[in-house]
Amino acid sequence: MRKITNEELNRPTLEQYKLIRKVPCRIVLDNIRSAQNVGSFFRTADAFSMEGIDLCGITAVPPSRDIHKSSLGAEFSVEWRHFASTLECVTLLKEQGYRVFSVEQVENSLSLENFHPTFDNCIALVFGNEVMGVDQQVVDLCDGALEIPQRGTKHSLNVSVAGGVVLWKVFESFQTK
Repeated sequence: MRKITNEELNRPTLEQYKLIRKVPCRIVLDNIRSAQNVGSFFRTADAFSMEGIDLCGITAVPPSRDIHKSSLGAEFSVEWRHFASTLECVTLLKEQGYRVFSVEQVENSLSLENFHPTFDNCIALVFGNEVMGVDQQVVDLCDGALEIPQRGTKHSLNVSVAGGVVLWKVFESFQTK
C-alpha cells in the first residue's frame, strides 16, 4: 500500500466546500472549557460537512490560536454562531423546527446504535462541558438524549472524541438516506 498524497485527495477549495450540500445537523457546544476541543469539533464538522456549530456560554470562539491549532483552519469553512447561553440557543433551534438531542448519560437515553435520524427535520446535538456534561436545564429542554454505549470502567469519553463518534453516525445515516 502507498500513502495517498494531499494532492491526490482532491479536497475541495474553501469556495467549493461552501457549495457542498451539508448534513442538516447543528452541533451545540455547551460551555466547553478547552479551545482545543472546540477546534476538534470544527475539524470533525468540516470532515463530515455538518451544517454548523453553535458555541455557547464560555465556549471559546474564533479567532483563537488554540482553536486554529486543532481545527487546522476548519473554523473558516464551518459556519458558526455564538450564544450567551445554551438555553437561548436550544430554544431558538426548537422554534426553527430542529429536533434537539443532548449527548449525555441520562435516564431513558437512546443508545447510539439505535439512533437512525431520518432528516425529516433538521437535528441538533448538544455536547456538554468536560466536567459537568450537558446542563440539566438544557437536557430538560431537549427532545431526547443519545448515549454512546461503553463497556470500560470509565464510562466517559473526551467530549471531542464523543463528538467524532456521534457525528460519524449522523454522517453515515445521511449518506445512506
